[in-house]
Amino acid sequence: MIKLNLFGRGLKLQIAIMVGCQMAFILFGYDQGVFGGIVTNEDWLNTFGHPGSGLEGIIVSIYNLGAFSGCILTFIWGEKLGRRLCMWLAMGWIITGAILQCTSYSVPQIMVARYITGIGTGIETSTVPMYQSELCDADKRGRLVSSEPLFVGVGIVISYFFDYGMRFVGGPVAWRVPIACQVIFAFVVIFLVFGLPESPRWLYYHGRNEEALQVMCDVWDEPPDGEKVLKMQSEILETIAMERKEGEYKWANILKRDDVQTGRRVLLAYGMQFMNQVGGINLVVYYVPTALQNNVGLSANLSLVIGGCVQTMFFFGSLIPTFLLDRMGRRRPMMWGSAGLAISMMLIAVLLSFSTARGYSPTLQKATSSASVTFFFTYMFIFGATANCIPWVYVPEILPLHARAKGTAIGISSNWLWNFVIVMITPTLLNNLQWKGYLIFMCTNFAFVPLVYFCYPETKNLTLEEVDHLFTAGGKHGATALTAPSQPVQESFKAQALEDDEKMAGREGGLSAKHAEVSGGVRGGYGG
Repeated sequence: MIKLNLFGRGLKLQIAIMVGCQMAFILFGYDQGVFGGIVTNEDWLNTFGHPGSGLEGIIVSIYNLGAFSGCILTFIWGEKLGRRLCMWLAMGWIITGAILQCTSYSVPQIMVARYITGIGTGIETSTVPMYQSELCDADKRGRLVSSEPLFVGVGIVISYFFDYGMRFVGGPVAWRVPIACQVIFAFVVIFLVFGLPESPRWLYYHGRNEEALQVMCDVWDEPPDGEKVLKMQSEILETIAMERKEGEYKWANILKRDDVQTGRRVLLAYGMQFMNQVGGINLVVYYVPTALQNNVGLSANLSLVIGGCVQTMFFFGSLIPTFLLDRMGRRRPMMWGSAGLAISMMLIAVLLSFSTARGYSPTLQKATSSASVTFFFTYMFIFGATANCIPWVYVPEILPLHARAKGTAIGISSNWLWNFVIVMITPTLLNNLQWKGYLIFMCTNFAFVPLVYFCYPETKNLTLEEVDHLFTAGGKHGATALTAPSQPVQESFKAQALEDDEKMAGREGGLSAKHAEVSGGVRGGYGG
């Protein structure tokens, strides 16, 4: 695949990698949010025959089913294709789906188009966080990966206010143009990928050692014999040798009891992404204008304005873990966040229950329904600060090395599968149950508090190797990890280095010879 020298070396290239990943997640957020302001558009409703709540739920949620399929495709072919090509293919799927969506005149066409767009999003979300984590320093990895959901919020806010502005234009342009604008973000990502390097880990794994070494030299602006490059090369080659020695982990053993409790950890990964979706977030992302219009009783115009403002809380909430996640940990924010989300849903339900249909006065109904809007804001802020990014960080952390690829596929597929289910049932739930529907999400969020407390260990400041010890005999797990101290990453590396000195001494001669052979062939650079 073609690689152009667009961004030079060192810091500029690192920033370009970060911007490329964040732009991909802005597109992810835009895709998710753009339909929220379209499903109430009069021309859209006329074009597709005023679909009922059930059909509307299928039209919107089939995007998530496509994303689930994209995760499966990435699992099957992602390792063979590489990170850059997967990102390119994801953008190709999204561009194709966007073109089909904005030219749709029938329900079957727009359903197929949204499914195709979803496939691209599934490939994108399965690849981009992994790509970023493989091309950044260890002490920045948590912040960089957790910042990506922050930019999902940026994309959602852009889409909502763009929908609102286009509403004043009227006609088919009001909804076709916002959908078509997905391709702008996709083309920007395609352009950026032209100048971004392949993951050095992927290159080493596939025997392209010269290119891998050149990538590390470019990203960290060091010569082939630089200290950081030599250290990374040594660690990557040793890890690959260990993985190949153990062999490929088989699906048949995924839930089998072993020394590091692989089955339990895969279920924890699945459950973490389950919590991300079943707390009711997509009721707010996709349907907050509909909910404000039908349940709260606001006008269509005001519903869109307030809906857009609600989405901004997602962004502001996401700033907290972007800067403080390594200080806050994983367990406490998930527990307090789930409790806060449950209380918000409970108060929305209580305030919307004072309806004229139940014998209350119109004045009281207006006052209480207006007050309920506050808790849409608190819900979105709390979700952005807690349950938004933690699952994306936690899933790869909790999995052992031999099952990390397959376990991550299971975790991300959980996100998209339950995303599909929630989005599909939400219109019917809101129309038929009204305020009682919010009580369902209150119960799920309250249930997550003891689930996290008793089942999920703390992983902050632990290396991936140290996480394994939480699940071995005598390791700390469950509730005891709530207050247990964590060994700093740097100190654990020092301790491990002292322990491995004798082992490494015997290997140094062979590794140095291998490095000399590789670096001799790489000094002239490489072509994509």
